[in-house]
Amino acid sequence: MTSDSSSRSSDDADLTTHDRVYDLLGVGLGPFNLGLAALADDEDADLDAVFLEQKPEFAWHEGMLVEGATLEVPFLADLVTLADPTSEHSYLNYARETDRIYQSYFYERFQIPRREYDDYCKWVAERVPACRFGRRVERVVPASEETEAAFVVTACDPETGETHRYLTRHLVVGVGSRPFVPEPFDDLPDADVFHTAGYLPNREQALDADGITVVGSGQSAAEVFQDLLERQPDHDYRLDWLTRSEGFFPMEYSKLGLQHFTPEYTQYFYDLPQAVSDEVLPEQDLLYKGIDPDTSDEIYETLYEHSIGDADPDVGLLAMTEVEDIDPADERYRLRCRQWQEGTSFTHESDVVVLGTGYHRPTPDFLDELEPHIRRDDRGRFRVEETYGLETTGLDGRLFVQNAEMHTHGVGAPDLGLGTYRNAVILDQLLDDSPYPVDEDTVYQDFGAEAFASGSPVTELVDADPADRRGESDRPTPPNPDD
Repeated sequence: MTSDSSSRSSDDADLTTHDRVYDLLGVGLGPFNLGLAALADDEDADLDAVFLEQKPEFAWHEGMLVEGATLEVPFLADLVTLADPTSEHSYLNYARETDRIYQSYFYERFQIPRREYDDYCKWVAERVPACRFGRRVERVVPASEETEAAFVVTACDPETGETHRYLTRHLVVGVGSRPFVPEPFDDLPDADVFHTAGYLPNREQALDADGITVVGSGQSAAEVFQDLLERQPDHDYRLDWLTRSEGFFPMEYSKLGLQHFTPEYTQYFYDLPQAVSDEVLPEQDLLYKGIDPDTSDEIYETLYEHSIGDADPDVGLLAMTEVEDIDPADERYRLRCRQWQEGTSFTHESDVVVLGTGYHRPTPDFLDELEPHIRRDDRGRFRVEETYGLETTGLDGRLFVQNAEMHTHGVGAPDLGLGTYRNAVILDQLLDDSPYPVDEDTVYQDFGAEAFASGSPVTELVDADPADRRGESDRPTPPNPDD
C-alpha cells in the first residue's frame, strides 16, 4: 500500500493536487464502502485508497436506532470477518478493544443491538485513515489523457464550502438509498407526517399526539409500531397500523431459505436472462421485506399483555389497505384508504402518520457527466457486470457500485452478510495478489440443474443446450483484469 504518513494524519492531502493518483476512490461511507475501506487497510492489500462521505461522522440509519432493535444478521456479518476473521477491524476485536468482550460473551446472541453495530462502525471509521468525512462529492469527470488517473473527483466541505480535488484510477459508488415518500404525502409537515427514517428525532413530539398511524408492513414499520405500542400505556394515544400488503407476514428466516443470501445464489441469479430475473424478484419479497419473526412475536406478546383483565388495547391493525391520500383536517389528518381485496373505501383520522414506505435509489447527480459513458438496460437500469462494475464505454477506469445491483444480482445485494463477499470480488480485480478469498461452494443446495447434475452420479441433463433455455442472457461480460 502506498505510504504517505502526512496524508494519513491530516487533511493536507485533500487540498487541490495533481501529483497524487489514488488507486481507488469510494463515494459514500455506509457499511459497504466502510467495509471495503477496512479490508483495503490491511498491510497485505497494496492499494492506495480514499473514501469520501458528506456527513461529519459515520451514521447508519440514525433515525431507526430504536432501543431493543437488533441486526437481522449475525455479528459475523460485520465489516470484515467473512473475508478475514483475523482482521483488527472485526466486531470481536471491537468488543475486546472497548472492554466489552465478556459482556458480549454473556449476551449469548448472534444478533447484536443495532445501536451497537452503529457504534462498532464508528469505531472502525475512526481507525481507518482512508476515511474522509465532511466531503460531499459534487462532480466526477473523466481525466485527461495526460494523467495516470481515469477520473477527476471534486468534493466540498458542506460546512465551510472548501473545495477538494482528487485523482483516481478507479471509482466505487456506495451512496446508499434515500427514504421514499409517495408524492401525495411529500408536502405535508415533517413533524406530523414523516418517514420511519426520521422516527427518533420526531418520537417525543409524536408521543404527545392523541392518535398515531403507522403505514407499511416491513421491518422498520414493525419496529416503530412495537416501540409505540410499548409506550402507549404511559401516553394514552390511539395506535393504528395499516398496510397494503396481504398481511403482517414474517420474513423468511429458515436456514435453507437464507441460502438465497450466498455467493452461489448470486451467481445463479446473475446467469438468468434479465427477463426471467425480473419475474423472479417480485416473488421473493418475504426474503427481505417482511417482519423479523422475533419482532412479530414481541408485538403479539405486548398486545397480549395490554389485554389482560378487562383491558381493551386502543389499537387497530388492517392489512390489504392502500392509503391513497392524506389531507389536513382541522388539527388532524384524514387518510383516504381503500381495502383493495374487498373494494371498500373509508377515511381514517390521525394526528401523526409514520410512513414505512421504503427507500429508492436515484442516480447521484455527481455522475451526470459520466452518464454518456454508462450503459443501461431497456428499463433504464445500470447494466452491472458479474464482478460489480458498471458496463461503460470510453472510460479508462472501472466504476463499481455497492448495493445498486438487485436487478442483476438478486435479493442479496442489500444484505450485510454479502457485503464482504462483494468487497472481496472488487479487491480481487484491483490487487495483483489479493489476501481475501472469493468464496465458492458455501451452501448445501444447488440452484441450477447443471450444478445439481455435476454433483449427482444418478442425474443426466436432457437439455444441455443453453440456446434452448428461456431466452438468452444479455448480461455484459466483465473485462479481464489482466488486460
